[in-house]
Amino acid sequence: MLKHISARFSFFPCCLFFLPFLITGCGNDMGTLNAITHQFTGPVMSAQNIEVVFSDSGKVEAKVISVLMNRYAGNDPYMEFPHGFKVIIFDSAMNTENIIMANYGKRKEYQRFMEARGNVIVRNEIKKQQLNTEQLFWDENKRLIYTSAPVKITTLDKVIYGKGLRANESFTDYIIQHPYGHMMVKKDSI
Repeated sequence: MLKHISARFSFFPCCLFFLPFLITGCGNDMGTLNAITHQFTGPVMSAQNIEVVFSDSGKVEAKVISVLMNRYAGNDPYMEFPHGFKVIIFDSAMNTENIIMANYGKRKEYQRFMEARGNVIVRNEIKKQQLNTEQLFWDENKRLIYTSAPVKITTLDKVIYGKGLRANESFTDYIIQHPYGHMMVKKDSI
């Protein structure tokens, strides 16, 4: 019986010795708490040298090519093309209808809205005309592209300059908001 009591008493001081360490381990370290509550702001996905094909009911509509694509999540998810992109839009016979290129792009997924910046080029391959600007917005829901930046439109027989543009997304019909000049060019210059 005496051995049993001494074993119980030797265990109790051991627990008292470790109790302060156990209690301090349960505290809220601010660094740990901030790391848990701070949301990650970087991309949830990154892909290099991408080529993405968009189709509807088995019909290929467009292809996006980029060196780098980052996808961000959250309440307003978006895709970003920090090193530029190229979009090729096809007609129903898989002929290239339009090409859109820029040094930077950002597409908001829920709004179906894209912004292109830096050396933006839109080519209508059917009408052989090209738009050059530094910033362009594409509202996919309204099927509309527009900008308030200076624009240059090159067609087979003229170059038109202006500030601001509204056009359908296929760039077959457009309005330059403030045109300010044009000149004749050779037929095969673009």
